[in-house]
Amino acid sequence: MLARRILLVLLTALAGTAQALVMEGVGHGTIHNEDIAAARTEARQAALRDLALRYEARVSTRETVKNGVITESHTQVETTGQARNIRVVDEQRRGNLLRLTVQAEMVERAKGAASCGAGEASRLRKRVAITGFPVLYPDQAQFGRIDDAGEILPQQLQARLREGGRLQVFGATTNSLFSDLLNAPTAQRGDNRLTNVLQVARELGVQFVVTGVIRDLGVADPSAWGTSVLDRMQRGLGTADQNRRFAMDLMVYDGFSGSPVFQQRFATTAKWDADPGAADGFGSGGFQNTAYGQAVDGLIGEMVDAVNGALACQPFMTRITRVDGNRVTLESGATAGLRPGDELHLYRSARYFDSLAGTPELTDAGLAVTLNNVHPDFSNGRMGSVGAQVNIQRDDIAIIW
Repeated sequence: MLARRILLVLLTALAGTAQALVMEGVGHGTIHNEDIAAARTEARQAALRDLALRYEARVSTRETVKNGVITESHTQVETTGQARNIRVVDEQRRGNLLRLTVQAEMVERAKGAASCGAGEASRLRKRVAITGFPVLYPDQAQFGRIDDAGEILPQQLQARLREGGRLQVFGATTNSLFSDLLNAPTAQRGDNRLTNVLQVARELGVQFVVTGVIRDLGVADPSAWGTSVLDRMQRGLGTADQNRRFAMDLMVYDGFSGSPVFQQRFATTAKWDADPGAADGFGSGGFQNTAYGQAVDGLIGEMVDAVNGALACQPFMTRITRVDGNRVTLESGATAGLRPGDELHLYRSARYFDSLAGTPELTDAGLAVTLNNVHPDFSNGRMGSVGAQVNIQRDDIAIIW
């Protein structure tokens, strides 16, 4: 029996690796002002595009015709492959042209995975913090004793996002970002950002902050749960309105700028068919067994898909924690999916004296860091210039698109 199990595991592993196809792609970059690092980045991206097109691509054309005349024609190329374990196998320079050959394992993009211009960022696990979801009208939660909804619901969202494996999820469900729940999230600064988002993101070292406000937990007819004989008869005959509402605004904010990335309202109405005392607590078994609890559970699944979808096409960004000569240390590592050989573009993060409280401005430094040491929670590598010469320092940003 043990031998059979070992054989089964080996066959499963071989089947998984058989799906990956090792291929080579070639890309070219032009060297301007002897900036080889920028040309190498350009050539690497071109080589990855070549790999994707070689693996498999779908070409679709959409045309707009008016009065028998084509007024618009749009052609789109969509690749179905995803590269992993990328490494450079050859580099040649001829004059101002740099030729790069890369080798990678090409695999089929998972069903439901976002098809967008995120490129390599789509394989990395971005850091996300989930805060508490305060209840706008706490009195509504007393019915059924689900006043813990503001803490339990984000915990459930957090657990499901972790199970999905696409994001690194950190819990901050005891924190609330809004002081004015009625106007949230519109009660912001004039530049449309939340300053407390920046603080939470900095403390937890995350790229995004997910938050929300539960706006409605009310029942359609409070008298439908009366204790009189008539009330019980009406419930038994199905003539009492036992529906209960649920409505919540979900928001995702960028942790580096505080700007909103995503916002959507999720709402449903379903029957609250729990006996008195049978559904105490938002996460209780009795709550989950109600039609209302199951409807809310379905909405949480939609929230998970919405968060994953909103962040799938965002670039991967991480802070620089140390610069020593041309050696750069980042606050993200293997748990985020980074590997030795990965290249990240460097951006300077700056505030100006006339707007110290404003959103940091990112300026492309025209440099990239190539990782050579990757640890679980941090990594380091080298860039083409000394940090002091190009003003790259702690708290600047490294990005993979």
